[in-house]
Amino acid sequence: MIFNASLAICRGFFVVLWAALFPLASFAEQPVKSIADLDLSRYMGTWYEIAKLPNWFQRKCVQGTQAQYKILGPQKIEVTNKCTTATGEEIKAVGVARPHSSGQVAQLEVRFAPDWTAWLPLVWGAYWVLDLDSEYQLAAVGDPTRSYLWILSRTPAVSASQYERLLLRLKVMGFDISKLEKTRQN
Repeated sequence: MIFNASLAICRGFFVVLWAALFPLASFAEQPVKSIADLDLSRYMGTWYEIAKLPNWFQRKCVQGTQAQYKILGPQKIEVTNKCTTATGEEIKAVGVARPHSSGQVAQLEVRFAPDWTAWLPLVWGAYWVLDLDSEYQLAAVGDPTRSYLWILSRTPAVSASQYERLLLRLKVMGFDISKLEKTRQN
């Protein structure tokens, strides 16, 4: 009898704990969504990296990270990323982006591997525009797994209030904004 009562208490505790944590678990499991509409021609041009989640392929970049986008055709965008290393060397990577199979214009795939590898699904990475102001001046780009995130601006700096408002929106999307690294400009 005591055993059954203890078991019931333990079950009750876990039910209460699960109920308390369920809203948080379901929030974290909400899928990442891109913006609904994107005018690709307005999005083209130079963007400055303001902050990013750390990633292995930018490990040598210490300042002045920029991205340049240029439409090459209806299904092809040239992507040129560059940054400066600690020794002052400029690193440049040229790749291509294409629409994602979802058909949503703000969901792209990007590849920096050689052209002959384009048929391999693993060489393509998600590039989703997650947030964009109406003037096309401040954007957040990431992926559906929340592993990657960049805050981009048309200018090398943004106001603190703009930045903080964007961080709040990204936090609501489930991104761990505490891990963001601000990018030093030249």
